[in-house]
Amino acid sequence: MKQICSSSLEAVKDIQDGAVIMVGGFGVCGIPENLIQALSETGVKNLTVISNNCGIDDWGLGILLKRKQIKKMISSYVGENKEFERQFLSGEIEVELLPQGTLAEKIRAGGAGIPAFYTPAGVGTIVADGKEVRTFNGKDYILESALTADFSLVSALRADEMGNLIYSKTAQNFNPIMAAAGAVTIAEVEEMGDVPASHVVTPGIYVQRMVVCRKEKRIEKRTVQKVGERV
Repeated sequence: MKQICSSSLEAVKDIQDGAVIMVGGFGVCGIPENLIQALSETGVKNLTVISNNCGIDDWGLGILLKRKQIKKMISSYVGENKEFERQFLSGEIEVELLPQGTLAEKIRAGGAGIPAFYTPAGVGTIVADGKEVRTFNGKDYILESALTADFSLVSALRADEMGNLIYSKTAQNFNPIMAAAGAVTIAEVEEMGDVPASHVVTPGIYVQRMVVCRKEKRIEKRTVQKVGERV
């Protein structure tokens, strides 16, 4: 059985200043929102955060950003976060932007124990600066190193007592690969219950602790239409 924490704060209390953390989600979909909020309450600083983007101004990782708790972001785009854009352009935060597929593969490789891989993405651009370039079958590829983290914060729909996880639809996004790439993986789950072996996405061997939380699940961009109106 895996550790089931009584609160989000208990789950993240040992994350120290300067830690490297991965945070699952895409925009504000599938983010471990309660763990992020708890991390903001601890006041931990100088974090290096690996995540697809940095949430929005007042939600998700945007909370940590606003409180100047993040030293460096490794992500694929600035997204809808104005504060992220401001800190990036003013030099207040270090940012490493990567092609989205490269970011995903660097994380997946880290979880699989693969130290590096070659990819054609970014060849001939600033992404390739300082990186080894090799030619395979007449095509250039750049060497990208894998990513791992001290802690991975992920969000799942359900877990069983052994830590096996399943996810809800597109909320799966970056969560499974990040769960495998963290030295300590903390899963924020909506419910505990049976997880049939055939449904397991993240095996419990990757998960060290869990916390059951109610989620607000904000919508990044809300689009509405009148009843009967054609889109």
